[in-house]
Amino acid sequence: MTRRALLFALACVSFTGLLLAGDISGTWTGTMATGNNQIPLTYKFTQDGAKLTGTVTGPGGDLPLADGKVDGDQISFYVTAEMGGQPARFTSTGTVKGEEIVLETKGESFTSPPMTLKRAK
Repeated sequence: MTRRALLFALACVSFTGLLLAGDISGTWTGTMATGNNQIPLTYKFTQDGAKLTGTVTGPGGDLPLADGKVDGDQISFYVTAEMGGQPARFTSTGTVKGEEIVLETKGESFTSPPMTLKRAK
């Protein structure tokens, strides 16, 4: 393979990776299962390159995302909520799959089953 063909192939692979990842900015909705409860959640993401900011809205109101990151099709962030008068940190990691994000959230003594977020139309 010539050097020119190799550079072209590498450029195509890099460009394809960017297309697959896409921009997840916008509103996404899902339902988190916690025991016998189903909690509706709305995420508002703003992506700026690898940086992810936004909020998650649930029954308790809006919580800002902190330390949000996008790496290819992987996202991560955390939120801090008050639980019993004490701050509690919940870390979320997910995989972007087109118009869906499969997201798992973990707290100190809590791990949610994976939930699927769908982009709001």
